[in-house]
Amino acid sequence: MADGAPTSLDEPLIRLGRRRLQPTETVARTEATQQRDALLPFVVISSTYLLFTITDGALRMIVLLHAYRKSFTAMEVTLMFVLYELAGVGTNLAAGIAGARWGIRATLVTGLLLQIVTFGLLFGWEDGWSKSQAILYVTGVQLFGGVAKDLTKLGGKTVTKLVTPEEKETQLFKLVSLLTGARGWKNSLKGVGYFLGSWLIGISYGLALGAMMALVLLALPMAYFGLDPQLGVSPSPGRLRLSDVFDRSNPNLNWLSLARLFLFASRDFWFEVPLPFFLRSPPCAAIGRPCADDSDCGSGTACDAEAGACANLNPGGGCGGLGWSRTQVGALLALYIIAYGQLQAYTPQLVTGPLRQTPPNKRTEVLWGLVNCLPTLVMAVVAAASADAGTYSQPSHAGLPPHTSLLGGSLVGTIACFALVFAVNSSIHSYLVVLYAASDKANAPARRLVHGVSSVSPTRDAFQVAASVGFYYMANACGRLLGTLGSGVLYTYVGDDLGFLAGTNAVQGLAACFAAATASSLLAALITLQIDDGDAALLCGPCCVLYGGAEAPASDQCSRLHSRAEADEAAAGRLSEEEVVRLSRQVSDDLE
Repeated sequence: MADGAPTSLDEPLIRLGRRRLQPTETVARTEATQQRDALLPFVVISSTYLLFTITDGALRMIVLLHAYRKSFTAMEVTLMFVLYELAGVGTNLAAGIAGARWGIRATLVTGLLLQIVTFGLLFGWEDGWSKSQAILYVTGVQLFGGVAKDLTKLGGKTVTKLVTPEEKETQLFKLVSLLTGARGWKNSLKGVGYFLGSWLIGISYGLALGAMMALVLLALPMAYFGLDPQLGVSPSPGRLRLSDVFDRSNPNLNWLSLARLFLFASRDFWFEVPLPFFLRSPPCAAIGRPCADDSDCGSGTACDAEAGACANLNPGGGCGGLGWSRTQVGALLALYIIAYGQLQAYTPQLVTGPLRQTPPNKRTEVLWGLVNCLPTLVMAVVAAASADAGTYSQPSHAGLPPHTSLLGGSLVGTIACFALVFAVNSSIHSYLVVLYAASDKANAPARRLVHGVSSVSPTRDAFQVAASVGFYYMANACGRLLGTLGSGVLYTYVGDDLGFLAGTNAVQGLAACFAAATASSLLAALITLQIDDGDAALLCGPCCVLYGGAEAPASDQCSRLHSRAEADEAAAGRLSEEEVVRLSRQVSDDLE
């Protein structure tokens, strides 16, 4: 047979129009298959986390709006969320240890199962129960949901660490990253959950719970069968100690964590419970009108047969609000969460970058912390002025109060402005916490200021940074708890009692919540001043130096604030700036 002539084995391939693969092509296809298999855990965890995030957002709205329909007060609803928020304080640490010992699959599957248990137990919320029975039951159920969130979040936090740099260049990785976590999309999905929960409960409480259970059940087989049990198991799980988390030798991190507590409380003083309650509550002027049946009454009210007048459906929620439907309430809260997530992701490009505040320092955060006071301060003043209007103390008034439009417009404007400013603050915090967590106290006197903040010590690796950030995670959860509990007290007990048909003056309660949020923001900014990161400059624009300090550039050198030599020196033997930025983005995503 002549050289190169086709053999009998080649002939069928020739007849079918196919050719034999060359060795190099076989290797390439094998590598592609291996790369696809290596990305499988990333796809599974990301998809599972995506579905869970939707159900987590829906859970809060289902419980809150169902409780509002059952005439619970804001204080009673906040009590239902106490254990949910407390779970975030301790589970962050426990989840990390559990993941290191038993792997990501174990923690992820456990989290999903607990979420199913949470929704399943909520089916047992009986209409005939007393308020005390319902509060105890729902609070206990919410504990499962809080633990489930943090166990599942562990997979979301570690998923990108499972992928090599080469695998990160594939189209599959980029697509899944876009959908599940990159650039604020996780918050967008949480916002979708807020909307779905509000919309579905407007149809049926059982339907809302069943739909969310179905999403979790869809994710459960993927997590169990698609992941290796040994995935994420640490060869030395005992390496993480409580002393790594409660690092008292790092005062900058501790001050920043305390500031974070009050920063997040400034949002939850008005957002989580008072805002949806206020949006649902009817205008006080709509109460007290003569009626024959419910059709004679407006949104949020019903005809009281004994009084022959329109009464508040939930006197415990007060009156003076906008009387929105459940779907409208969920839509507004969802828009806030989505906008906040996207703005936070693009803060360096849209805000701090153009202002020459990237990378930020403590004075950058103090500036934006003070700006964070403005939206809530304006809203507190507007609400207080509206609450004093006579129409709010005259339930029998025939028309809607003239301040309703002003109050509603001011509220929406405040939410939009706060989303922007709070996103900037959160982004700056997330950068600073990684930077300070990576700083070595022993080398503090010799640290050199680079980009207006202390350079990173080589004695700390990324693992130790992540451990130290755990304290910051818990401070964040404590801030949510403080804000949630405080909001329930203020919204429920500050307003004047307007009678059994109307309930309390919700506008006064809302004004108190925004005032507390303003005070909390101010306190966070003042605490940030205690941080010692050197005498760094504070810039605001290309050539505007708000604070000079030792590192202030000359006006003609603003565009060259940091030389290439300084950047090279900072990168040598230290955690790179790119690594700090990457970790800070992960912190931003994990905290929501």
